[in-house]
Amino acid sequence: MTAFGEPLDPGTPPALPELLERYATLRDTLLGLEAEKEELGRQIKAALEAGEQAETELYRAVLKVQRRVEYPLERFREVFGDAAALEVAVVDKRRAEALAATGDLDGERLRDLAVVRETQALVLLPKTR
Repeated sequence: MTAFGEPLDPGTPPALPELLERYATLRDTLLGLEAEKEELGRQIKAALEAGEQAETELYRAVLKVQRRVEYPLERFREVFGDAAALEVAVVDKRRAEALAATGDLDGERLRDLAVVRETQALVLLPKTR
C-alpha cells in the first residue's frame, strides 16, 4: 500500500495486514487530531469567556448556550405518580454500583439482576510494551 492508502497494484486487493496497518494509522491520526481539537477548543472558549474575539477569513468564534432539559425524578414522581416515574426511569449503573459499594444496596442481588449485552468492537492492541 502507498502512503495514501492505495494498493501498489490497483488490480490486487490489499492484504489483511495492509488493511490493519492503514486502519491503525487512520485511528491514531484521528485520536491525535481529536485531542488537539479539544485542547484548542478549551483555549478558545476561555479567551471568549474573558471577552476576547476571534475570527478568521472564513469563521468567527462565538459562544452559544446549549440547554439540555432534565426532569428531576422526585418532582416528576410528585406530579405524575410512581407508575409514570417507573415507566420512564433508567438505572444509572455507576450510581447503583456505588450504592452497593457503600452497603445501601445488596451487591450480590445487584449482580444477579445485571444483564450483559454484547457488541463487537475492533480493538487494536499494541504489540510492544
